[in-house]
Amino acid sequence: MGAILSRLVRGARFDAYADRVDHEERIAMFLDYENLAISARDHLGGMSFELRPVSDALAERGRVVVRRAYADWSYFDEDRRMLTRSHVELIDIPQRMNASRKNAADIKMVVDALEVAFERSYISTFVLCTGDSDFTPLVHKLRELNKRVIGVGVERSTSALLPPACDEFLYYDRLEGVEIPAVVVQEPQPAPSEPARDVDTLSALVAQTVAGLQRSSSGTVTASTLKRTLLRKDPTFNEADYGFRAFGEMLRHLAGHNVVELIGGGSAKGDPEVALPEHGGREAAFALLRGVVSDLAGANGSAALSGLKNQVRKVAPDFSEKKLGYRSFLQFCKAAATSNAVDLKWSPEADDYLLTPKPQG
Repeated sequence: MGAILSRLVRGARFDAYADRVDHEERIAMFLDYENLAISARDHLGGMSFELRPVSDALAERGRVVVRRAYADWSYFDEDRRMLTRSHVELIDIPQRMNASRKNAADIKMVVDALEVAFERSYISTFVLCTGDSDFTPLVHKLRELNKRVIGVGVERSTSALLPPACDEFLYYDRLEGVEIPAVVVQEPQPAPSEPARDVDTLSALVAQTVAGLQRSSSGTVTASTLKRTLLRKDPTFNEADYGFRAFGEMLRHLAGHNVVELIGGGSAKGDPEVALPEHGGREAAFALLRGVVSDLAGANGSAALSGLKNQVRKVAPDFSEKKLGYRSFLQFCKAAATSNAVDLKWSPEADDYLLTPKPQG
């Protein structure tokens, strides 16, 4: 009897393991190696490309079952050894006279990726390690085939066309384990083309996204749903850019600052429901708006929408309607009107919206 029970227990453990494996993402990784190696050398202080940080990042996303790298390996002898130790299949594209080695490698990588997509239906995620915009049509085709696509590239050499096409894009220089030589840090950096990634910007982004999900879905918004949506908006989104080690840590920080509420454990353990605070933040903001409108309007008067936000910020400099989940100040004012904090009407004479404070019971 003991032996039978022991076999049953082992069988149950195997079944549980098999079920867990069946639900893991299967990943096929394709490396445009020349692009990565040259980009790391030219833009990251002459450093050599290392696969380990990429492998670690992908291990958090599923099982890598296909690993292929494309290059003329006579130019990358040391790299070849490193990749072989990591069980990467090396596809050699030798340089020929009067032929484009780059185009040959790109075409071979595209053909192989599509072949895997059609022949191996169990592979759900494709990782394209390149910053070359020539692979954008491949990304689109893989997504048409219902495959998830993750891109990996060096930030300063990645085409602006590639990250938005992917489901997620990982900048190699931001991955944990990539040690950039100090000389790169000392180089003058060009002025950023987008706002700095601070926590206020993050609060606005998360609140606005949660509000949109609540409007468009009758179900609850879980942390995993929120993360997927943030990546759809910006495939380069990474909570680490805002100083957080994990997405859950980021949500707990925002909950502590009354940007969102975390409820229960969600449909799966560790996947809480995320909602905007029903009271507190928004109610206080409506009260703030009503107070400012009252001061501007005077007795039996009204205040114009134009310039009103600046007046609100004179009273509360950190005010932002986007932190509360509203796309615009007008949308916030309409919500305040729905909550009976103010009255909002369009005035053809003023060619503007006029707000009047509602009497409070």
